[in-house]
Amino acid sequence: MEGQIASHQEWSLDTPVTVLKGLGSHKAKAMERLGIRTLGDLLYHFPFRHNWREVQPIQHAPHGEIVTLRGQITGRPLSRWYGQKKSRHAVTCIVDHVPIQLVWFNRNYLLDKLRPGVWVHATGKWDGHRLQLTMEELSFPDDVRREQEFLPYQPVYATVSPLTNKGLQKMIWDLLEQMKGKIDEVLPPQIREKYRLVSREEAIRAIHFPADKEALRQARRRLAYEEALFYQLGLQLRRKQIANSFQRPPRKIPHPEVERFIQKLPFTLTADQRKAVDEILADLERPQPMNRLLLGDVGSGKTVVAATAMLAMVKAGYQCALMAPTEILAEQHSKTLQELFREERVSIGVLTGSTPTRQRQELLAQLRMGLLDILVGTHTLIQEEIQFRQLGLVVTDEQHRFGVKQRESLRNKGVYPDALFMTATPIPRTLAITMYGDMDLSVIRQLPAGRRPVRTQWIRPKQFPQVVAWIQQQVDQGFQAYVICPLIEESEKIDVQNAVDLHAQLSGQLKARVALLHGRMPVKEKEQVMEAFYCGKVDVLVSTSVVEVGVNVPRATVMVIYDAERFGLAQLHQLRGRVGRGSAQAYCFLVADPKSAIGKERMKTVVQMQDGFAIAEQDLRLRGPGDVLGVRQSGEVDFRLVDLVHDQVMIEYARRDARWIVEESPGLLQEKTSPLYQELVRRGYGEAKPFD
Repeated sequence: MEGQIASHQEWSLDTPVTVLKGLGSHKAKAMERLGIRTLGDLLYHFPFRHNWREVQPIQHAPHGEIVTLRGQITGRPLSRWYGQKKSRHAVTCIVDHVPIQLVWFNRNYLLDKLRPGVWVHATGKWDGHRLQLTMEELSFPDDVRREQEFLPYQPVYATVSPLTNKGLQKMIWDLLEQMKGKIDEVLPPQIREKYRLVSREEAIRAIHFPADKEALRQARRRLAYEEALFYQLGLQLRRKQIANSFQRPPRKIPHPEVERFIQKLPFTLTADQRKAVDEILADLERPQPMNRLLLGDVGSGKTVVAATAMLAMVKAGYQCALMAPTEILAEQHSKTLQELFREERVSIGVLTGSTPTRQRQELLAQLRMGLLDILVGTHTLIQEEIQFRQLGLVVTDEQHRFGVKQRESLRNKGVYPDALFMTATPIPRTLAITMYGDMDLSVIRQLPAGRRPVRTQWIRPKQFPQVVAWIQQQVDQGFQAYVICPLIEESEKIDVQNAVDLHAQLSGQLKARVALLHGRMPVKEKEQVMEAFYCGKVDVLVSTSVVEVGVNVPRATVMVIYDAERFGLAQLHQLRGRVGRGSAQAYCFLVADPKSAIGKERMKTVVQMQDGFAIAEQDLRLRGPGDVLGVRQSGEVDFRLVDLVHDQVMIEYARRDARWIVEESPGLLQEKTSPLYQELVRRGYGEAKPFD
């Protein structure tokens, strides 16, 4: 039998899984591929679903669902063979006085077992119209079987060969029997009582083999909260470690000078911008380094908030670095800062991979001597040869596009500098506090006064000629347009419009200057195209999503996104945000023909919503956390039970509880023997150990 348990052993959750009898080297390697190395890992290898096997009366069996029926075989099976290995079998079975057909594929060994007069419990998909059950599982009630095989909810696990689902069921059942009374509680009593959570041992047993739906619900509730709490504890410990380990002399920010700068701006800061500025300035004066995420919708004015922070640091005698993901965006930031600081004595330099060698050497010399106040650049800023005289603030734009090591490398160029991370990708609060729980959060939801909403329309590809005519009208009035495609060149695998073909098509149809931009072009050529579009020398820019974060073009009033169903909601919203930067009304056309209901729902969402945060919430519901940021980052939030869409309240409470433990009840983590601390270490979150 698979996984026989040697009952005389005394085990803990940290005991290697290889102590299980009969595991063998092949199955042990398969276990390791599933991430199962200890008995605790095996118990925490939760089923991804349960098959409900409680016998139902046939009149209550829902059509199209998985059900379990009890009946008696009345005839001989009929078989159809497809070649030597494939077959379809059917046999008549009387269930509650109703004759039905049991159908199964292959598994020829059942032919001899399903004889007339035999009683069976058959589980499978029920077709109430044809009175047919397509069997997934079969058992014989008269057999002497293991207790867990007759529980109504049967767990279904992720497996790899040679492991089987039944083999894992048996191993986990036997292990739970052996570990009775040996699974220690890890949550503080006050938290368990506060939320009325079942015990850890009861939850682990019920998540695998629940007696009923309520037992399964309570088990998942307990274990999901536990998962969220330990994740948040890890983040809060890291936050505490930074606060305790990096102390520096308090900084004196010249608030009157900063306030004069704000008052001289050609616009008034929104309430959200002002609040963010105040939060950041307060952070800059603390002895602990700032670690803050500035979260704002497209066009909400994050750059001016960051600029105010950089000015404050320069006036206090420090240098600043601003790192952007692309050269185009770095150049744009440089121009924006020069415009904002035109009446201030602030020196600004730009350093990218294409900066000429002589100019680069001059910039680096100025930086070392402290003659350069702000250095704007791409990831080239993290190179070893780049040395600041006194780096005080690091600003990272579109921070999720950089790796953790890249962000930390730049920060290490100063003595505990402050860090401000910005993103124009609206992130749902749940996702933000989950992924960035070790950061303070400033959110800008309001758009600057005078910005009109972009009128958005979803059209089918056959209506595209009407859009081309509209682009011509806008160009004739002196405005500009973007046309975005998902691909650069024609693909045999994917039938979608491509930038090269569309550029050729529009060049022939429009009386306008049409240019092409995509990520494979040389950097210099991309810069020349964007510069030409920015200066008004190009009327229509056909591009891939490389313009998602790019140059502000106030005269651009039309955004056309071809094959829009191939983009994420948050990405569509960001692309739409490229237009409407001036005073004229802007328009966005989504050219798409989605076939699925979800695809159609996504198009309607962008048309109806202008709030990037609301769109991001919908994106989270439809696509999951990995794609909300435009790139797969699910590895950063690898939960087994926590659902970021439906468990938002739970995550909020787990975050509060983690802060309470770390800030107000550190005694719960102080002793290395405490169950909470031991579990934190077991989950890989206890490396900081700030209380030892």
